[in-house]
Amino acid sequence: MPKRRANGEWNIRKRKDSRWEEGYTVGHDPETGKSIIKNVLGKTQAEVKEKLKKAIEENVGIDYGKAKTCTVGSWLEIWMENYAKIKLRPSTFKTSQGFLKNHIKPQIGSVPLAELTSLDLQRFYKHLLDGGRVDRIEAKKKPKGLAPKTVRNIHQMIGSAYNLAMEQKLVTRNLTQGCALPKVEHKEMKTLTADQLSAFFQEARDSGVYELYYLDLATGLRRGELLGLKWTDVDFDRRVVKVQRAISRQNGKVVEAPLKTKNAYRTLPLSADAISVLMHQRRKTGSSEWVFLSPSGDPMSPDSVLHMLQRVLKRAGLPRIRFHDLRHTCATMLCRRKISLRDIQLWLGHSTYQTTADIYTHLDYRDKLDTASAAASMMTSIIQHNA
Repeated sequence: MPKRRANGEWNIRKRKDSRWEEGYTVGHDPETGKSIIKNVLGKTQAEVKEKLKKAIEENVGIDYGKAKTCTVGSWLEIWMENYAKIKLRPSTFKTSQGFLKNHIKPQIGSVPLAELTSLDLQRFYKHLLDGGRVDRIEAKKKPKGLAPKTVRNIHQMIGSAYNLAMEQKLVTRNLTQGCALPKVEHKEMKTLTADQLSAFFQEARDSGVYELYYLDLATGLRRGELLGLKWTDVDFDRRVVKVQRAISRQNGKVVEAPLKTKNAYRTLPLSADAISVLMHQRRKTGSSEWVFLSPSGDPMSPDSVLHMLQRVLKRAGLPRIRFHDLRHTCATMLCRRKISLRDIQLWLGHSTYQTTADIYTHLDYRDKLDTASAAASMMTSIIQHNA
């Protein structure tokens, strides 16, 4: 072994494979007290010295003793409790807990934080794609591997935890940046045609849920946003509705939750037809604070409106669609009315990779009102044609 110099570096030596090698001390093992050595390799002595200089600069302040005893699993738990719990929505936090418990800890949780490599992660992701699904009765008929989107979400979670580890001087770089991620295949969006909408509305009337689905198709609200509406959010005089909260199911309970993104908090104008529908719904709900309520008087469950949608579609002789496809149907109607894509994005309250938060503040009230009237006008013509 080469001798160590006073500055913690080890004398350079030539290996049997003709490459040059020099080591340096990065810390001490907290259990044994022995030095923790890292090496740099190069084809020439000059290359090794240059790499050594860079490595020492990068490792200044890194606590390798702590990093060696801290595992991927234990660090992810620290990140979850002190970062994710504050930053993430409750539903997203719960999903992340599942990722950690069911996938990360069983596979790479025991690996020391500073020793995990990009190749380790790549193999981990391949395992998840090939057969990472947890065995459950309800998952028997599903593919054995996780969806590419789920793997990308796990990757993002690990990346955030390693960013925090870099800030805490536990690692020198975020190894997730060297990984190749699976491509996400977007599901084909299904929408209802004019004829299908006519049959849908007729069955919705007969089933007593016309107001719920009319308002969703007129506004394009997400399911949770629609169920989160309170009468205090509706201004009948100004003809606007404020989207301020969502309803979700967490730990088996129906609860209020924050909206998906900052841009989801928005105020939407309502057409005269939408106001009329809401006034009728107001009479149905009596003194309840919720626009759409369950028989118990609480907000409706997201699951119940989905089951209700499938019943209406089946009775109307229409194909199955997701509740989210009602939102896409709204967007499609706006497109056919020549509403710009930017205005539709603003109306629906979501962002894309190509847009920024600033864009979502530039749609004035009249443009929004035109958007509302366009959606309502098309649905009114469909309903009148069916009457």
